[in-house]
Amino acid sequence: MNASVFVILALIIIGYTVGSVRIVNQGNQALVERLGRYHRKLRPGMNFIVPFLDTIVWEESMRERLLDVPKQPVITNDNVPLDADAVVYWKILDLERTYYEVEDIQAAIRELVTTTLRSEIGKMPFEKTFASRDEVNQALLDQLDEATEPWGVKVTRVEVQSIVPPKELLESMQQQQAAEIKRRATVTEAEGDQQASVKRAQGTVQSIQLLAEALKERSDAREILNFLIAQRYVEANQKLGESQNSKVLFMDPKFLSEGIIDLMNSPTTPENGEGKS
Repeated sequence: MNASVFVILALIIIGYTVGSVRIVNQGNQALVERLGRYHRKLRPGMNFIVPFLDTIVWEESMRERLLDVPKQPVITNDNVPLDADAVVYWKILDLERTYYEVEDIQAAIRELVTTTLRSEIGKMPFEKTFASRDEVNQALLDQLDEATEPWGVKVTRVEVQSIVPPKELLESMQQQQAAEIKRRATVTEAEGDQQASVKRAQGTVQSIQLLAEALKERSDAREILNFLIAQRYVEANQKLGESQNSKVLFMDPKFLSEGIIDLMNSPTTPENGEGKS
């Protein structure tokens, strides 16, 4: 009789001890209610509760986590419809407030991100939405962090992943960008041709000036010029003859040499536009 009572008491004690031990994993916390009211938090490690009186109502991670907000329809300030999505990094700071202040914390954060995202993009014109993504991220972070503080939650970072315009608008943007690239290429090519023409003209002027200076003091300047012009004349006619679209060009080199001789013998125009007295 006494042995049976002892065994029963031992089993009751063992069962009570086992039932009162609760293990909480590292990085987690748990909430304990006693008779339906909040009692205390359980920290990581071994904890003891009172069976039948205490109940663990929630055990949750206190680590930072990610919440993916799917694409949402938004409208810009100039009435352009877009699709935008975001990711939110958040963590629980006060498990008690998170459990008792809001029904579903992840759903609450997701809805809050959606409404805030629509509000921020709705303040901007379409062309500014892509360039102002950092501003949108910061505005979302500030508002979400303030709104979730009563829930015992800390929003650490918000990132707008993509902003997608309608297909028709996207094609129009691509065409506009291609036209802009083509326009810049045309302008660059024209500027290059203009600079090359200026340099060629400057080179020609310098060559003529050097030639004029070299021949100015020579008595046989006319013969030298006739030779040089005749040489150029023959080379030009040879190139014209080799061309598939060749043309017959008749020119007397005498007139060219006489023109350069006259230019060399003409008096130099004084500076400041004053004539020779």
